[in-house]
Amino acid sequence: MKKLLTVAAAMLVTMGAHAAQDPEAVYARSCGVCHNGQIPTSPKRGDKAAWEPRLAKGTDALVQSVTNGLGAMPPRGLCMDCTAEDYKAVIKLMTE
Repeated sequence: MKKLLTVAAAMLVTMGAHAAQDPEAVYARSCGVCHNGQIPTSPKRGDKAAWEPRLAKGTDALVQSVTNGLGAMPPRGLCMDCTAEDYKAVIKLMTE
């Protein structure tokens, strides 16, 4: 019985873990509204000059900004199911 419970608990943990989401899909549903130019203070996707000073702070600082919100950006950037890895992938996508 103990083995069965251990296996069941392991399966629940595995099923609860989120795989990294597709950065394009996250961008399309959560980030693009502002980062396509509708909010003038939001750096546009692919605008290397606008992203340069932000990238200088480091990716972890950018993830913190997204998580906590910054300026007009709401906390979690409207992606409530994103992980830090998802944010890193979307940041990479937007800064290239």
